[in-house]
This record gives sequence, structure tokens and C-alpha cells, in this order.
Amino acid sequence: MFLSAPKPLATPRGHFTYREGGDANGTPLVMIHGWPESSYCWEHLGAYLKPGLRVIAPDLRGLGDSERTEGQQHYLKQELANDVVSMLDELGITDFQLVGHDWGGVVAQEVALAIPDRVRKMVIMNIAIINNLKGNQEVMAKVRSGSGKAYWYQHFQQAPGMAEAMIPGNEDVWLRFFLTGVVAPMPEDAIAEYIRMYSIPGTPGAGASYYRAFHDDAKRWASLSGHVWKIPSLYIYGNKDKVIIPEYLNRIEECFEDIRVEQVDAGHFLQEEKPEEVAGHMNNFFDTGH
Repeated sequence: MFLSAPKPLATPRGHFTYREGGDANGTPLVMIHGWPESSYCWEHLGAYLKPGLRVIAPDLRGLGDSERTEGQQHYLKQELANDVVSMLDELGITDFQLVGHDWGGVVAQEVALAIPDRVRKMVIMNIAIINNLKGNQEVMAKVRSGSGKAYWYQHFQQAPGMAEAMIPGNEDVWLRFFLTGVVAPMPEDAIAEYIRMYSIPGTPGAGASYYRAFHDDAKRWASLSGHVWKIPSLYIYGNKDKVIIPEYLNRIEECFEDIRVEQVDAGHFLQEEKPEEVAGHMNNFFDTGH
């Protein structure tokens, strides 16, 4: 195993868990998972990371083994970023390199907004760039011109009480619908871990809150259209994604002073479909010297 078992961590913001892997004395690399996953999503990729990196992989609130908190306000992505910062403060991690996938990619961007002087480099994978207002508007125009059927699960989870009523007891069917590899299969050990996690009481509602908070998130992000990232950044895109469509790359270069885009022949969960290839892009980007 590359990653440790989940470790408990109490901060002033709540009770969380995280995993560690790699070189205990290496350069800190914070890796943030998305939905419906946990910190375990980096397990298979970690085996291909170059030496000299200390991986810290938080479990976001409501997922993994971190606390299930009622109330969608706790799942605003700025609040989830504050959770991550509180965990890093508790662990004594000052400056670090940063990776985020899916909602974890949004949380990573919010972390970088909150503490930009501590983030040395940033990798985002298969999620919107939150300050890319024009590009994201082009995405919405593209989606509205079609059926939009790929987004049904977001509307389902935004409906009050539906996830809480219908997912318990059906976790295997629910998760396997999403976690089917497009080009290569999702590792069965990972699927089993996410089914275990989703069976923890309160998880269906907590997971749905990521989507229920989206309306308020979007209002905040609309105010960021003038922001330009100064942090050297890399976007790794699984180009078979049916939800994060290629139009999400539109105008991305306008949002960064220094951005590179790499594509991988994979679906949304690219780090688990193609861990060696994704790790290779990271290895070419990250520093291991202090």
C-alpha cells in the first residue's frame, strides 16, 4: 500500500481524517479528492510518483471517514477549503504543492485563493476553473444546446431529501453507475472503499450537499472573473469525460500567468483509470527540493 490507513485529526473546525504516503521527510504534496471518492483515490497513482514527495491526502467533510455534518452551508467550497487549511495548520504544513480532482479541484483553487503564499504549484484535474467566467458560460451554452442528460445526478441530489431516502441500501448500484472506467477499469479495491464510505450513516446527504451548495458557490465564483492565478499550474484532462466536456478548457490560458494543459485518454476518474500516465505528468511538473 502506498497510503496509510485513515488517520484521525481534530481541528477547531471539526473532526477529520487524512492519509499519508511517500517520503516522510519529502516536499509536501497535498492531494484533494472529489465526489464520490475519498483520499483513497490517490492510492494507485501514488505508486508511480517520483521519490522525494510527502503526500498528505485529506478526507473532505462528509466523505472518507471525516465527520458528516448536517447543513449545506458547511459544503460551500470556500468552507471546505478552510477545513483543509485547518488540517494543514494542525499538521504543521506551511508551504506545499497542491493537487485537486473534481470537487477537490475546486476546493484546491479555494485553498490557493485563501493562502496563495503557501501554495508553490497547483494541479487541477477534470473540473471547472472557478475564475473562468467566460469559458464556463460557453460550457453552459453547449450543455443547454443538448439534452443535458449526463447531469441528471446533480439535479437528483439537489432535490431535498431524495438522496437520503433512496441511496441507503443501494450504495453498490449508485456508485458503480459513476465509477465505471471509460477506457480502463476502475480498481475494484477503490470501488469497495467508496461503497464502504457511502454506507456510513449521513453520507448520502453529505454527498448531496456538495451539489446543493453549488448555487451559492456559483454566485461567489462570478465575482472572481478578474482573478489571474500567479501560481505555476498544470491542468490534466481526462478527455473522455461526459460531464466535464472539452469546452471547460476554453479560455483557460486567460486565467493563469503560467498554465500547461495535458490530456489523457481516460474518463472523469483519470487518476484511477490511468495512474501511471497521470503520475508521469505530475512528476514532470512537481519539485522535490526544499
